[in-house]
Amino acid sequence: MIIKTYYMLTKPGIIAGNAVTTFGGFMLASKGAVNFWLFCWTLMGLSLVIASACVFNNYMDREIDKKMARTKNRALVKGLVSEKNALLFGTLLGLLGMGVLALYANFLTAMLALAGFLFYVVVYGVWKYRSSYGTVIGSLAGGVPPVVGYCAASNQLDLGAFLLFTIMVLWQMPHFFAITLYRLEDYAAASIPVLPLEKGIYTTKIQMWLYIIAFIVATVMLTLMGYTGYAYLTVAVLMGLMWYVLCLKGFKSDNDKRWARQMFLFSIVVIMVECFMMAIDRV
Repeated sequence: MIIKTYYMLTKPGIIAGNAVTTFGGFMLASKGAVNFWLFCWTLMGLSLVIASACVFNNYMDREIDKKMARTKNRALVKGLVSEKNALLFGTLLGLLGMGVLALYANFLTAMLALAGFLFYVVVYGVWKYRSSYGTVIGSLAGGVPPVVGYCAASNQLDLGAFLLFTIMVLWQMPHFFAITLYRLEDYAAASIPVLPLEKGIYTTKIQMWLYIIAFIVATVMLTLMGYTGYAYLTVAVLMGLMWYVLCLKGFKSDNDKRWARQMFLFSIVVIMVECFMMAIDRV
């Protein structure tokens, strides 16, 4: 029971999602010459750092979690784990993850993971209580995992790494907005200034639409810049257009919560397919 409690503190769903994007980035940079053990060490190290960030995020959110139906049963809220033990656990995970990346991948990946950690825990952790722009800051942290995977294989920051980062950041914005629309009552109860509460639902839908257009353009750039083939391009455009059409349906929807859930679920399908295709159709 206690093992499961600590395990849930790490938000395994977030770790799994980031593992997919890390895989895509690593395979893209490997160009067919895949070092299996390097990938395993990279995934292990980054997963530990992400787990650490999630534990610290749980600690920072412990007060607002009490007010939200989705989070009111978390371990720190219910007192199943002490605040001291949570901080110790998060610190150990982070140090271990950084060590694994530095020793078994390369120093660049360790520094990128550290930057993502600090952005998520410190910058995003503070800004999300103060401004609706906290979502943008959170997306910058979320753009790091595929870049870590890419740099583990290439050991350099180049245009490919930048495009991966851009794709991930642009994908996360409509993904996060869909979550906020679906869980709007929770965010209102916790007084978190998300965009739908600050600027309205219609404005949020407009921004989702614009971000999806930008996302499609960014995915196409991977092929235009010579990183992926035409099979990837075909699937990427198709998935992007399907997401775009679903977004447009939101402007006529009479049930924003149901539509937002559809957008959220399909966004996961989009990024998983994108990562799979860049893994098998890299140039």
